[in-house]
Amino acid sequence: MSCVRSQANQKEESSPCDSLQKQVPNANPTHTTVIDDAHFSSDSKEALEMVCSSMKVHDDFITKEEEISMFEELKPVLQRLIYERDHWDNAIEGYRETERANWSSQNQAIIDRIRSFAFDEGANHINTVHILDLKKNGFIKPHIDSVRFCGDTIAGISLLSTSVMRLVHEDNKNLMVDVLLRQRSLYVMKGMARYKFTHEILKEEESRFKGEIIPRRRRISVICRNSPNDEKTDGYLQS
Repeated sequence: MSCVRSQANQKEESSPCDSLQKQVPNANPTHTTVIDDAHFSSDSKEALEMVCSSMKVHDDFITKEEEISMFEELKPVLQRLIYERDHWDNAIEGYRETERANWSSQNQAIIDRIRSFAFDEGANHINTVHILDLKKNGFIKPHIDSVRFCGDTIAGISLLSTSVMRLVHEDNKNLMVDVLLRQRSLYVMKGMARYKFTHEILKEEESRFKGEIIPRRRRISVICRNSPNDEKTDGYLQS
């Protein structure tokens, strides 16, 4: 089952592009938030601080050979499915999806690496990995992943295509951040970004980052999650 709620109804390490990062003072004078200009763009400094404090993007987390290996394993599974126009909660168009628990030893090692890197030690991982296959003209509408199906951390690998994810604060639409998700990158979303911002994958005709057109192709995302029983909401759901 998909882990989304429609809008309508870390292991942290520096980005590879250290030269493009800036230190921005946080409300806490003893702490600074790293603004990763290579992957995050916004007209709002406040929005950048909120998102960059709780979401990271890591380029080339997998190699080209690992991408091919994962795609070749998923290809026959996805070919048995048809692309759907409407998602059960109206969050996605032009997609097919499945859950996968059993992988080849080579690809299981990749899944294990994602989990070890992105999640807190001792996390209760959901055994199945969510696979979402978007057509070239498919897109994901604004949504917040449902707390019924997902815990406090969501980590996804992008196969076959670069894309732009847009985050918008659910209570203040002026707080908007675009995120560049390059092919083979890993994004890790926690805290504020996970609970208080909707996220979406922009349509092909809207796919731009800092004014530059980002060509969209078919995109497969491989998404790891932890159990809802593992949630550390830090008050986000009560605010």
